[in-house]
Amino acid sequence: MASDTLTGAARTDAQISGLDALEIAGREKEISRGTRIWAATWPKLAALAIVIAAWQLVVWSGWKPPYSLPGPLVVGRELLTQAQGPQLWEGLLTTLRRAAVGYVFSVAVGLLLGLAVARSTVLRAAIGSMITALQTMPSIAWFPLAILLFELSEKAIFFVVVLGAAPSIANGVISGVDYVPPLLLRAGRNLGARGLNLYRYVIAPAALPAIVAGLKQGWAFSWRSLMAGELIVVGISQTSLGAQLTYSRELSDAPWLLSTMIVILVLGLVVDAAFGAADKAIRRRWGVLDQAGQ
Repeated sequence: MASDTLTGAARTDAQISGLDALEIAGREKEISRGTRIWAATWPKLAALAIVIAAWQLVVWSGWKPPYSLPGPLVVGRELLTQAQGPQLWEGLLTTLRRAAVGYVFSVAVGLLLGLAVARSTVLRAAIGSMITALQTMPSIAWFPLAILLFELSEKAIFFVVVLGAAPSIANGVISGVDYVPPLLLRAGRNLGARGLNLYRYVIAPAALPAIVAGLKQGWAFSWRSLMAGELIVVGISQTSLGAQLTYSRELSDAPWLLSTMIVILVLGLVVDAAFGAADKAIRRRWGVLDQAGQ
């Protein structure tokens, strides 16, 4: 009996050796959710504190007069004042509406164009390089043409936002499809996947990480294009964030200007966090995310 017990213990030790032992050790090192949240938050708080401290030091240095470069406290009070009134929120809703409409349309155009070019040799030879050229073209360069075509209107802003974002999304789709392993395509076809089913069950899941990266880059281009458009096409809306930047500059109201810039920055951080969460979910689904380090 004793020998059987020892043999069983030896087998148990052998079974948890190698990768199993590493997995068990990793589970033992798992940390609590609160600790993970703090580990992800404190670097951002530290960076924010450093930026505010540097900003205040520049103000104290007297490099620029207070009316031109106010300190963090002055701008913070102005931001609180703006938040208590309707103007900031109306401008925020106007800008977000334009961003959402332009970005959704850009996603539709970019996905369709990217899939068509990725799977068609003729289209790739015809317009593949043109998509990259459009992506590298500054969005601000499209506004003279947009104003000629649509005058000072919402359509002019929409036109530039789509031209700024769609090429980036299309390039992301093309890159993702190009890097789908041929072995997966052959396996999908052998299992009966053809046409749309091949895209749905094989190509789209395999290309998803690159597509998400293209969507994130497309948002960055669309957001920059929208801000440029609102700065230029001011007359059609007095409430957008871009219009508020222009009016605060014309009135030499530095606290208002800087507080609006902070709102725009925070919006960018929120969207980046959303894309980061989507990327983490995809990596977790693919099994390439360290569970203990989430």
